[in-house]
Amino acid sequence: MRFGQFQIDSFVEQKFRLDGGSMFGVIPKTMWQRMLPADENNLIPMVANLFVLRAHGKVMVFDIGLGDTLSEREKKIYGTDGVSHLEEGLQSLGVTPEQVDYVILTHLHTDHCGGAVKADGSAYVPRFPKAKYIIEKKEWEAATHPNERTGAVYIPERLHPLREAGQVEFIEGTTELFPGIRAVFTGGHSEGHFGLEMSSEGVKVFYYADIYPSSHHMRVPYIPATDVYPLQSLEVKKQLQPTLLEEKVILAYDHDVEVPFGRLQQVDKRLRVEPVDAMAEVTV
Repeated sequence: MRFGQFQIDSFVEQKFRLDGGSMFGVIPKTMWQRMLPADENNLIPMVANLFVLRAHGKVMVFDIGLGDTLSEREKKIYGTDGVSHLEEGLQSLGVTPEQVDYVILTHLHTDHCGGAVKADGSAYVPRFPKAKYIIEKKEWEAATHPNERTGAVYIPERLHPLREAGQVEFIEGTTELFPGIRAVFTGGHSEGHFGLEMSSEGVKVFYYADIYPSSHHMRVPYIPATDVYPLQSLEVKKQLQPTLLEEKVILAYDHDVEVPFGRLQQVDKRLRVEPVDAMAEVTV
């Protein structure tokens, strides 16, 4: 999708399944299953949508999916066979791992950063040898010192090789990364979670990762049970909603099976998402 001087594309890195209740928190199953029917084990279909932004002569990847180094236990947790289409998807866009300049990790849960490394014998090494990995400092501290609640989603041994290779670039709080591209600190879903806001020639595209994991999460209280600070997530969504509606912002969804890009609309006081063609050239 072309907007202004920027080009953003998406592809599915991997399909997986998660417990429906974990994705919708306090929302009753009778409500969320109308949108995403669960199987006999209460699992709903998910994907890891990856986004590749070409801007300012750079290639940037937003989050990096589950990757191909999952343990058997992790495959069971995520309901996946572990087959990653990461490098295949990049290749379809004409990008090799060596051509990636920045990997921007909104947070460090396995389904967002598992593909940051690859196996090299018995060790892990950065998958993108020339890239800087942009990470929020609070998130790094949380991910490299997991506790009883977060230990299943943070895998420090896949993170340390990035820093040891000198490829980590820390940010703290809301930060302008490049002209028209800024990281917006949210917290909520994780200790140092941030969203990305992009703007070129009046068109805005936001990627808020697991604050809005799918087009089914646009209502303010639809918050995953896995959020460590759900009330922070709630406040972020309340503050964002008027902007999304009034400025016709395009949202990119990290886990939506059908809608990688969409615009929020309000019709008769009801919220709905209008899909945006991923192949379109969007103007104001």
